[in-house]
Amino acid sequence: MDSAPQRIGKYEVLQELGRGSSGAVYLARDAFGSRDVAIKMFPHGDLGGLQGQQRAQFLNEAALVGRLSHPHIVQLLDVAVEDAFSYIVMEYVHGRTLAHYTTADNFLPLEKVVEVIFKVSRALEYMHRNGVIHRDIKLANILVTDALDIKVSDFGIAMFTDAARTTLSHAGSPSYMSPEQLLDQPLTHQTDIYSLGVAFYHLLTGHLPFTGSSHASLVYQIVNLDPPPLLTFRPDLPEGFEEIVSRALQKDISVRYQSWVEFGADLAVLVRDLRMPSDEFSDTRKFHTLRGLSFFRGFREIETWETLRAARWHRMAPGTVLIREGDAGDAIYVLVDGEASVSRAGTPLATLGAGDCYGEMLYFSNNSSVRSTTIIATKPVTVIEIKATALSAMSDASQAQFSKACMQLLIQRLSSANRMLSQR
Repeated sequence: MDSAPQRIGKYEVLQELGRGSSGAVYLARDAFGSRDVAIKMFPHGDLGGLQGQQRAQFLNEAALVGRLSHPHIVQLLDVAVEDAFSYIVMEYVHGRTLAHYTTADNFLPLEKVVEVIFKVSRALEYMHRNGVIHRDIKLANILVTDALDIKVSDFGIAMFTDAARTTLSHAGSPSYMSPEQLLDQPLTHQTDIYSLGVAFYHLLTGHLPFTGSSHASLVYQIVNLDPPPLLTFRPDLPEGFEEIVSRALQKDISVRYQSWVEFGADLAVLVRDLRMPSDEFSDTRKFHTLRGLSFFRGFREIETWETLRAARWHRMAPGTVLIREGDAGDAIYVLVDGEASVSRAGTPLATLGAGDCYGEMLYFSNNSSVRSTTIIATKPVTVIEIKATALSAMSDASQAQFSKACMQLLIQRLSSANRMLSQR
C-alpha cells in the first residue's frame, strides 16, 4: 500500500511508523481498549494471500498472540486476515530501539547497560520456558523508553520447541547469529544467549564482534575466529565484563552459558560490584533485592517486576518518622534494609528489619486507614512505598500475592501477641 489506510479493522490509523520488505507498521487507536497500538500489516500478493517468507513470518507471530505475557516482551494483542491483507496488532511502545546507544557520544552508563541486558535475559528465559526461541535478537529488535523500560519485539522467525509451527531456516541478522544458526544446526535457547552476548558487546563498545566485507567473510569469522577483546575498544571497563561477554559468545555450546539462570546470576554479581552513584539504584538491583525479601517470597518473577514498577523507593536517615499514629494513610510499605522501632502512645512494641511490612492494614480497608502505631527509623533505611491506587491497578495475580503476604503477616503478629500474653 502506497499510503496509510484510515482504518484497519476496528482500529483508527493515526500514522505510519515504518515500512519494510514484508509490509508496513502503523500507529493506531484502539477505541474499545482506550489505548494506542501498533499494527503490522502484510499485504496479500497477486495470488490472493500471503506467500513464502512473508506467510511464515505472519503465521509465527499469529501463533504467539495471547501466548506471551511478560513485562519485557511486546504483547501481541490481536490477529486478523482480510481480503487484501493480514495484520498483527501489538502493544505500542513509545521510544526507540537500543541501536540508538551504540555511538561513543551516546553510550549508556555501564550499570544501565547491564540493567537492560538483564531485563532482556529475563524476557528470553520466560520465552524459553514457554517453548519459544526468538532467533533474531539484536539491538534493533529491543525497544526502550526514556525510562529504560525494555520490550523485546519482532517474533517473525521465532522457533517453537514443541514443533507446533514450522520455522524459517537461514533467517536472522547475520552479525548477531550464532555459529550453529549459521551452520543450520539444531538450535536451543543457547542461540539466543549468543545473540544477546553480541548485543551486550555492541552496547559496550559501539562495535559488533565480527564484521566482514562479504557475507562469506562474516560467516567464516563467526564460525572460526575469536572476537577482539572488549578492552580493545573500552580499556576503562571494570573486571567481569570481558568474562561474561566472552562466555556468552563461546562457539562451543558446552562452554557457553548453559542456562539463562547462569547468565542472569553473573549479571547480578556484575551489578553488585559496580560502583554506582549514591542516588542510583538500578532496576536490576531492585529486582534482586525484592526477590530476597521475606515478604515477596511467594511472588513469581512477573509479579515481582509488576511490584517493582508500582513501588516508590525512599532512603531515609535515622530519626525519620516513617508513619505516625493517628495520621491517615494511603500506602503500604516494606522495609528493604535498616531498622525501625514500633511504638503506640509512647510504649515500644517491636523492632522492624529488612523484609518487614508496615501499614498493611490498608490492604484490609477501603484504600485508606488511620495509623495505629508510630514507626521511626533507628538506622539508615531503604523503604518501598506502594500507594493504594497503584496496588488496585495491579494484576489479579499480584493482588492475590499481596493479600496472601499481608494475611500471613497478620497471622504472625497475632501469634506473637498471643505468646506475649501467655507469658504474663
